[in-house]
Amino acid sequence: MISSSGKSMMILIAGPYRSGTNDDPALIRRNVEDMESYALPIFRAGHIPMLGEWLALPLVALAGSQKIGDEAFNEVFHPIAVRLLEKCDAVLRVGGPSAGADEMVCVGRSLGLKIFTDPKEIHAA
Repeated sequence: MISSSGKSMMILIAGPYRSGTNDDPALIRRNVEDMESYALPIFRAGHIPMLGEWLALPLVALAGSQKIGDEAFNEVFHPIAVRLLEKCDAVLRVGGPSAGADEMVCVGRSLGLKIFTDPKEIHAA
């Protein structure tokens, strides 16, 4: 699917972050790396890939978060991704079960964004 204008799209890659990890940092990092693995192909197709984590994690640290799920973490982590969606054109939902990624899809739909579930659906700009 290509945007109707043929221009590049900003695409939020949404997948599991904490899901299935029991907050194990190595498993969380693996989840992030899985989401990131879609970024370069999206870029090479002429689009702008984004992960909410790329914005959220530095802000979470600046907010003073001491551990995943604390008040400072929750203040920033999902809300920044929701705000980011207001600037995006599409969402690519990847990976397994994730309430947060499913929330990004729902918000994306409510904003009228394109929703992709397979990177093959994203054609070159």
